[in-house]
Amino acid sequence: MNFPLYFSKKIAFSKDNKNNLSRIIVFIGRLSVALGVIVSLITVSTGVGSKKAIKERMADFSGHISIKSKQSNNSYNSSILSNDGLQLKKIQGLADVASTQKYVSVSGILRNEHNFAGIIFKGVGKDFDHARFKKFLIAGKVPEVTEDGYNSGVCISKKIARDLHLNVKDSIVAIFSKANQNPLYRKFEVVGIYKTDIKMIDDLFIIGGINHARKIQDMKNSEVGGVDVFLKNINNIDEETPIIDKLVGYKNYTVKATDEYPQIMDFIAIFDTNIALIIIIMLVVVIINIVMVLLILIIERTNSIGMLKTLGATNGQIRTIFINYTLMIMVPGLIFGNLIGIGFLLLQKYFGFIKLNPENYYLSVVPVDLNIFYILAISLGILVVSAVSLILPSYLISKISPVKVLKYN
Repeated sequence: MNFPLYFSKKIAFSKDNKNNLSRIIVFIGRLSVALGVIVSLITVSTGVGSKKAIKERMADFSGHISIKSKQSNNSYNSSILSNDGLQLKKIQGLADVASTQKYVSVSGILRNEHNFAGIIFKGVGKDFDHARFKKFLIAGKVPEVTEDGYNSGVCISKKIARDLHLNVKDSIVAIFSKANQNPLYRKFEVVGIYKTDIKMIDDLFIIGGINHARKIQDMKNSEVGGVDVFLKNINNIDEETPIIDKLVGYKNYTVKATDEYPQIMDFIAIFDTNIALIIIIMLVVVIINIVMVLLILIIERTNSIGMLKTLGATNGQIRTIFINYTLMIMVPGLIFGNLIGIGFLLLQKYFGFIKLNPENYYLSVVPVDLNIFYILAISLGILVVSAVSLILPSYLISKISPVKVLKYN
């Protein structure tokens, strides 16, 4: 029989604990553990969820990886994508590639009697991923592009619609200019309104037919300005980019969605620091409380320690008893902390009652990423760290002399 484990169970579940000082101590210990678990779960789940949601929004709008012409020089006005060395079929056949879509982009101005706005007109073709874009749609529909003739329907952002007082089915005039040429006017009908919550996208982009952009850029019907590549898993973006880069030809290049908006990635990087800092603070708080619980329990049960030593128990066995006892006290706190934390996160995941200002956070609702790995890692981590931190204060037991204890009694 494992004597330390058996004895720690006896004192942990003894009814004698309900009417003495240990009841208050046990409650404080469990409360600190539960709060530590709750705060850690919320911090990790919302932090990881926010990072994932922002990355996915960027990638689902503009492609996980974009193929562009080197002649474009990072300009919003597309240059003709070179076909020399471009192996699009091989790219589409890669295991992690979900789909591709061609586009031509051109900068311009939307103007009406209310206001004007600088915009990037992104002309898309019949291979446009409607299903992926629908998650951003808040009114109307996605423009239907057949590439036969010129489709007048466009989808604008909620921000642009608000600034220009536009609604679905309203008309708007766009002005495009080219060097040494007169301005080009195009009249569009608003067929849809979208919202990504990412300011750099919502402030600029409108979606329309690719033939309009080709006409403005003097491109042929077979020419495109770029290709958006969508992956099955955004976490593989760093591994897939070099592979795709070898298949685009020497006159083209690839750019990751995560590199397209570096200021957003800098903001996302802050989440890692915040998550680590909060978890460390929670661990320190839990450890301090659990160590205090252990010390008070040792002082309270000094007589029992003296009796156990008299009966032949070693200091190591008694230390193990009290460490086990303290860890058993923590278990209900871990259980209730997980139940409360997970319950709160599930409510946020499905009802989204905590809102954010997208101007500051690039999200309008706090996202949640519930992962069983995080849940188990937090609970086991707190248990393991607490067990290790209890070893040093438990050496107080070796200072207790059974002769003095029995003499005092």
